[in-house]
Amino acid sequence: MEDEGLYRFLFFAGIFLLMGFAELIVPKRLNGQRKFDRWLTNISIGGIDSFLIRLLGFVSIPIVAVGAALFAEDVGFGLFHLIQLPGWLEVIVAFVILDFAIYLQHVASHKIPILWNVHQVHHSDTHIDVTTAVRFHPIEIGLSMLYKVIWVFVFGIDVFAVLLFEISLNGFAMFNHANVALPKGLDRILRLIIVTPDMHRVHHSIKTNETDSNYGFNLAIWDRMFKTYIPQPKDGHTKMLIGLSSYRGANPSKFLWSISLPFRNNKDD
Repeated sequence: MEDEGLYRFLFFAGIFLLMGFAELIVPKRLNGQRKFDRWLTNISIGGIDSFLIRLLGFVSIPIVAVGAALFAEDVGFGLFHLIQLPGWLEVIVAFVILDFAIYLQHVASHKIPILWNVHQVHHSDTHIDVTTAVRFHPIEIGLSMLYKVIWVFVFGIDVFAVLLFEISLNGFAMFNHANVALPKGLDRILRLIIVTPDMHRVHHSIKTNETDSNYGFNLAIWDRMFKTYIPQPKDGHTKMLIGLSSYRGANPSKFLWSISLPFRNNKDD
């Protein structure tokens, strides 16, 4: 789709600015760190990720999700091309399927050592806010895209459904990583359906059992269904420690340290 990049950018910029403004008005936690260093590092990593995805999009073989959907549509490949669901129902079912796929991927990234070695770049951030949503190592982004391509091929998911999911995933990631204090009543209602900032913040706790919970990004049903749901952090949202116990110094706020983390065996601060 020719305008895909523009749609993604406009949506990203809008949600990013909205969440960034909300963090200034109603922050959940106080950040004692120099915000500029963290934001520069996280946004720089996110910029590399975006460049990588655009680069993959120019490759002639379909190794990005939207390209894979177009290819599957052209050749009539995938389950949805066989069962012929109504368009609106196919979009809903496809969204749920892709969201489940991302839940499984997230669990795997914590349980499989070689994947965790890359995913820990995201978790090494010692504060959590809207910029943490784009702090994923480029290797993880590339692997994630190839993983989604497999699901798109197998099910023959419609291009619109893929684009809708990709934009939603990006937007929800910024929403549920945001350092925003939602009213408790609103949070209680929203988390019945979607992942809220308070729900996902638990996942970034320094406590291992809390890190191994609340894996969802969009829909909140998977964690309850697979018993990986923890409602609140043991130490409370304002006192809990964020990040990984091995990396408690200033290094996680540095770009070169963060981008090289998967290639180092040492656990120095």
